[in-house]
Amino acid sequence: MKVLVTGATGFVGRRIVSRLREDGFDIRIASRLPQRLAGADDAAALPGADAPEEAFLALMRDVTHVVHCAALNNDRSAAEAGFQAVNATLTGRLAQAAAARTGGRFIYLSSIRAVAGAGFNGTVDEATPPDPQCAYGRSKREGEIAMLEAFAKAGRDGATALRLPPVYGEGMKGNLRGLMRLADTGLPLPAAALTAVRSLISVDAVAGAVAHLLTRPVPPRPTYILGDACPVAMSEIATAFRRGYARPARLVPIPVWPFRLLATLLGRQASWQALMATQICDPSLLASEGWMPETGTLGRLEELARQAG
Repeated sequence: MKVLVTGATGFVGRRIVSRLREDGFDIRIASRLPQRLAGADDAAALPGADAPEEAFLALMRDVTHVVHCAALNNDRSAAEAGFQAVNATLTGRLAQAAAARTGGRFIYLSSIRAVAGAGFNGTVDEATPPDPQCAYGRSKREGEIAMLEAFAKAGRDGATALRLPPVYGEGMKGNLRGLMRLADTGLPLPAAALTAVRSLISVDAVAGAVAHLLTRPVPPRPTYILGDACPVAMSEIATAFRRGYARPARLVPIPVWPFRLLATLLGRQASWQALMATQICDPSLLASEGWMPETGTLGRLEELARQAG
């Protein structure tokens, strides 16, 4: 069986390609950045959202399954139209071609931002009503809808969206990378501003979920929430990074109100709410179907910092 992996040169895509090859799959890789494909076997440039239908159908030649990782990510500054073109329209075009030409699964790497904004407090599971609050989240939700509609129109099952919390691993970006850099400075950190609890997921666990869904004999559900087995507090994340850097934790008991006041004065209330929000992802549905979530989150974060130090 051949698997088409889009976004195969990115942070998550690279690990998925590696895991699927370890499991014996033939792989075709595709990227929106063709210069990254130089020298790769069975590689293709990913058509743009406005490419002709023939370009998408050609990409599916001899392909059984599609794993769609290519995206304009949340750490990129882009207009809503840009997010929609890459994360929604392109996803729909790929799903239409896959529904017409392949016989297997279509796995779309989505985000919990398709369900809840950064300031949401609570637990997210498959029953959580989607309420995206940003251009990125709206585009990911539209991508989910376009994918499922394409397969339904073709009378097919086998399409699923994996809604991911922040993903960590070597080469990670975004807020986790920023917190890791801050931990490396050794500066005192206000413990009161790091009380929020978050779900994370390792890049290896994402790759394991994809491999599990490609080999499971029954069709997947339309959506799954992923996450490591146990959520962790922001203070625990910072402390784990500092252990990896062989630094003291240096979490100081400063009252939280000066930071909240400063955020208000600077017009950054939304950022403050996001920092203080507890967001827990419940991965029990996919775990009940045989997938094993990561259990050693803090140890993995510590090791990341140790390798980077």
